[in-house]
Amino acid sequence: MTTQFDPNSHIASARAFATNLGITQKELAKLTGIDRHSFYRPSGLRKLNEAIRPLMSILNLASEMTGSDQRAALWFKHQPIPGWAGKTAFDLVSERKSDRVLAYLRSVQSGVYS
Repeated sequence: MTTQFDPNSHIASARAFATNLGITQKELAKLTGIDRHSFYRPSGLRKLNEAIRPLMSILNLASEMTGSDQRAALWFKHQPIPGWAGKTAFDLVSERKSDRVLAYLRSVQSGVYS
């Protein structure tokens, strides 16, 4: 399956990426820790591409598991992850805990459920 959330590709537009994920540019700035006004400068876009790699890895894996990019985006923003007090993947990535989300997805993918 081809996914729009390929961690090896570069995004050309922060606006398009945010729209595909179903979030605002302000939310994208929160997720990445990059000021949204810098999204429009070449240096800001380079920083954004680096910052979204973990996010894209999460979304790519979620897309494989859910069967579509749209479902993966919905899961990312709205589905609480067990064991994290109702926090979603969006919340955890915002807290710089992408590695925990990836570990959770990999455990679910291998048949271990929390």
